Amino acid sequence: MSSPPSAPVPLSPPRFFALIPCAGVGSRAIAAGAAAAVPKQYQPVAGQPMVMHTLAAFASVERIADLLVVVAPGDDFFEHQSSPYAVSACGGATRAESVANGLHDLFEHGARGHDWVLVHDAARCLVTPAQIDALIDACEADAVGGLLALPLPDTLKSEGEGAAAGRVAATLPRAGKWLAQTPQMFRIGLLSQALQNAADEVTDEASAIEAMGLAPRLVRGSAQNFKVTYPEDFALAEAVLESRQKPRRSIAP
Repeated sequence: MSSPPSAPVPLSPPRFFALIPCAGVGSRAIAAGAAAAVPKQYQPVAGQPMVMHTLAAFASVERIADLLVVVAPGDDFFEHQSSPYAVSACGGATRAESVANGLHDLFEHGARGHDWVLVHDAARCLVTPAQIDALIDACEADAVGGLLALPLPDTLKSEGEGAAAGRVAATLPRAGKWLAQTPQMFRIGLLSQALQNAADEVTDEASAIEAMGLAPRLVRGSAQNFKVTYPEDFALAEAVLESRQKPRRSIAP
């Protein structure tokens, strides 16, 4: 008599990983006048390299099981830092390639397809643990995943082409339009497959997921969670970080 079929082994609860692509050089900041000798994410802001503020925010989120920083081959920045973060020199020529390589590294070190990964820009150094927790809370039961984003607050213009370059071609309706931010949170297996299917031109993880016909959840972020891109952004980021570090004065009754 044949033995009864064994019951399927239930999946263990999904874990949350963070992946920080850190292999870029900040070409827009360099073109606009920032120091070319140091990649943007390593330039000092409020007393320490920008990326260290980013990593500190994720380190403060207890639900993050592990944090992986993806750097370019030959980048020895983290060899001079006393940090507990895992670092992999598997950065590629594009953001999509760096993230895909980082996901493969997570798989190699025990992550599973149903685990979550939060991908975050190294240069969004103003993200807070509360914002990261809010994204996890909103997406951990979602079938797709989602991203922090902000409703577009300004009038949106499109630029002309050719002889009309530098002039307004049209005013676009801003209703229903959002500015994508990070972190962007998806299942590791789903995101890995999406990036394999997508071209390297995708500029964020959500667009790769969208190309599969899925609709990521929009989770309202903060205007302070901007990506440091141009020289003037450094001063603004420094002012925000320094204001957070100042002790609050108590108000006498």
